[in-house]
Amino acid sequence: QVQLVESGGGVVQPGGSLRLSCAASGGTFTSYVMGWFRQDPGKEREFVGSIYWGGSNAYYADSVKGRFTISRDNTKNTVYLQMNTLKPEDTAVYYCAARLYSISDYQYWGQGTQVTVSS
Repeated sequence: QVQLVESGGGVVQPGGSLRLSCAASGGTFTSYVMGWFRQDPGKEREFVGSIYWGGSNAYYADSVKGRFTISRDNTKNTVYLQMNTLKPEDTAVYYCAARLYSISDYQYWGQGTQVTVSS
């Protein structure tokens, strides 16, 4: 059973930075795409970005491009979301998700971690 556990959320002032972590276990992840999503209450879940575990390319939503960076550490089975120049509109619960490269829907989800950007 694949498990994803996010950590690193918190409260930060506008313009600040946070790094989220997603620790993956229970599977072999070299064939997985790891995604980050976020959801604010009353809004639809939004795709933030993704990275293919077997490669180095990452993809981002336009709203975070140039500010957020996704990376991975294969030795730790962990994916990171580095968030810089945070804005109040980045406030949301952030979720890590995983899917097989050959499947379009994300099959596994973490429990989420709250990020609040406020002065």
